[in-house]
Amino acid sequence: MMLVETATLTKRYGTFTALDALTISVREGEVFGLLGPNGAGKTTFLRLLLGFIRPTSGRGSVAGFDCLEQSLQVRASTAYLPGEARLFRRMDGAGVLDFFAGLRRECRRDRAHNIARRLDLDCSRQVARMSTGMRQKLALAVVLATEAPLLILDEPTANLDPTARAEVLTLVREAQAAGRTVLFSSHVLSEVEETCDRVAILRAGRLVHEQSIEQLRRSHRITARLTGTLGDIPAALQPHVRIASQHNGVVVLEAADSLAPLLGWLATLPLAEVRIDPVGLDAVYEAHHKIR
Repeated sequence: MMLVETATLTKRYGTFTALDALTISVREGEVFGLLGPNGAGKTTFLRLLLGFIRPTSGRGSVAGFDCLEQSLQVRASTAYLPGEARLFRRMDGAGVLDFFAGLRRECRRDRAHNIARRLDLDCSRQVARMSTGMRQKLALAVVLATEAPLLILDEPTANLDPTARAEVLTLVREAQAAGRTVLFSSHVLSEVEETCDRVAILRAGRLVHEQSIEQLRRSHRITARLTGTLGDIPAALQPHVRIASQHNGVVVLEAADSLAPLLGWLATLPLAEVRIDPVGLDAVYEAHHKIR
C-alpha cells in the first residue's frame, strides 16, 4: 500500500519553478530518502504534502487524504520536523515536551522524555539557553514520540554530534520496525544510504533519479587495465553491465547487478590488473549534480 503519492506535483512562483511535475510514491512502512542541494525542491515538496502551500498544478495524497482539500487530516496523520524548528524559548525542555504531549494525544509524554534521555538532553534547561544542537534534540523528542503513520524529518541530524546522530538513526529504524513510514531529507549521504530503503534525488525542482538502496549495494565499478582488446560484452551480460569509459587500455565498466555472472567473463579478458569498487550513493549523487 502506498502511504504517500504525488502526480505531476508542481509549484511555481512567477517564472521560478520550485518543484516541477514531481510524481513519486512512498510505500507504507518504508524509509524514503530525499536528496538534493539547497534549492532542489525538497522542502517545497514537504510543505506541499502538508498543505502549508498550494500547488500550482498536480496533486498529492497522504494516507488517502488529498494534500490540499484534506490538509487537516493529512497533518493529523503526520509528525513533522521542519528544517528549523521553533520552540517556546521561555519554557524549559520538560515543559516543551509536556506541552506537546498535552496538545496532541498521539504524542506520548513518557516516550518523549525517554527519547530526550537517549539523546542526552538536559530538559531542565530553558530553551533560550540551549544550544542549537540541544534545541534540535528537543524537537526530535517531540516528533519521534508522536505515533503518527508518517514521520517527515527535514534534516533531522543537523547540528548534532556523531553520538546523537547515530542515536537518531537508531530511532528512525525503530519507528520503521513499529510499522511507521519515514520521509527522510538529508545532505548526509552516508546517513541516507545506511537508513533508507529507497532514495530520490532532486535537482532544480525535478526528480532526476530514484533507486532502491538494495539495488545500489549491488552496483559496482570495475576498472581494468588490458594487455589486449576488450571485444564485445556478451549478449547475456549487456543488460547488467555497460562501458563507462575506455582510454589507453584502461576500461571502466559499471555493473548494476550481482557480480557473479560477470566474473567468469572477466577471467577471459587479457587483464593486466583489475579493481572492483562498490558504486555508493555519493557516486550516484555526484553523477546527477556535477552537470551544469
